[in-house]
Amino acid sequence: MRITLGVTGGIAAYKSAELVRRLQGEGHTIQVVMTRAAREFITPLTFAALSGQRVITDLFTNEPGGSASLESAIDHIAVAQRTDLLLVAPATADILAKFARGVADDFLSTLYLACTAPVVVAPAMNVNMWQHAATQDNVSILRARGVHIVEPSEGYLACGMIGSGRLAELDAILQGVRDVTKGLQDLSGESVLVTAGPTHENIDPVRYLTNRSSGKMGYAVAAAAAKRGAKVVLVSGPTALPVPEGVERFAVRSAMEMLEAVRMKFAASTIAIFAAAVADYRSASPASQKIKRTAEPFTLTLEPNPDILATIAREKGDRLVIGFAAETENVAENARKKLAQKNADLIVANDVSAEGAGFDGETNIVTLFSRDSRDLPLARLSKTEVAHRILDEALRLRGVLRSKPASQRAGD
Repeated sequence: MRITLGVTGGIAAYKSAELVRRLQGEGHTIQVVMTRAAREFITPLTFAALSGQRVITDLFTNEPGGSASLESAIDHIAVAQRTDLLLVAPATADILAKFARGVADDFLSTLYLACTAPVVVAPAMNVNMWQHAATQDNVSILRARGVHIVEPSEGYLACGMIGSGRLAELDAILQGVRDVTKGLQDLSGESVLVTAGPTHENIDPVRYLTNRSSGKMGYAVAAAAAKRGAKVVLVSGPTALPVPEGVERFAVRSAMEMLEAVRMKFAASTIAIFAAAVADYRSASPASQKIKRTAEPFTLTLEPNPDILATIAREKGDRLVIGFAAETENVAENARKKLAQKNADLIVANDVSAEGAGFDGETNIVTLFSRDSRDLPLARLSKTEVAHRILDEALRLRGVLRSKPASQRAGD
């Protein structure tokens, strides 16, 4: 698991070096992010040597010519996307306030706002600072947002006072990480098959039929499933997206190639998620040479492509099958019809004409239509968050279906 360790300014920062070692001993890859104040207590070189990773210290890294690189300008987004857990230890009163109030004025606070992964913080400060109403309000806000707080312990503090505020013991911090990451592996033992992207249907060697799908939603589902412990196979049409970490990708081009690849991989899967935007039609007779332009009207004869979702769902057995419905009108009606006609267990439907829900964006607005007649509308979320909500609903639905007698399941 990739853990980003935020180190803030306090005498307890030296303990974070040992924390890196302990986390590595549990099999995690650690990248350290340090605030400016943290560098007054311990050097970035120490963490770089221990972690074997680049240590991030600034929001913008100046190049020799004096300008910030594009890579450094968006680094907080890249780190946020690849981290599985954000751990801040020690966490000062200042960083707790920034997190709670949405202040983003350095790399760590900006990273927090961009991060959709679970967050664990281990506060450390003077006893009066810890007990102050402002700090306690900030802690309450963070808890309400799902941040896991590893409470500071009591004892002798660096300021000479005795009381609560010292960094929790490393064993307690490690246990906090275990408590959070244990829930992240809820797909362990599952084999998830995902389709993503468009298909290209040849007209001639130069031209093809396709659609506006970027593949981002399907790739987000594959990445989320892998992070949650599943073995993931991604059958992808043509996209420019990198392969998510821990995912095995099979590149295809046409609908027929996608169907063949899915058939090969479906038997070994326990959950199949069909997020690809497969072309409904293909040229009946693709030309072997480039079709030349003429002044005459041109007629292209099309024939239907196979319905991959319906074809595979007929053979699903005990597997969970999830489809997508990209609509421009009558979203609920069309989604429920697709749910029944395709023999799916869950349909993820959206109005692609709505702002924030269309192709190639970073967000989506969907409603989940389940086989057990539950409709779950979601607000506008990042595609990563939507992916996790789909997987949450898949696990819930699996529990519902498994609770039924076998004879009743067969009759659904």
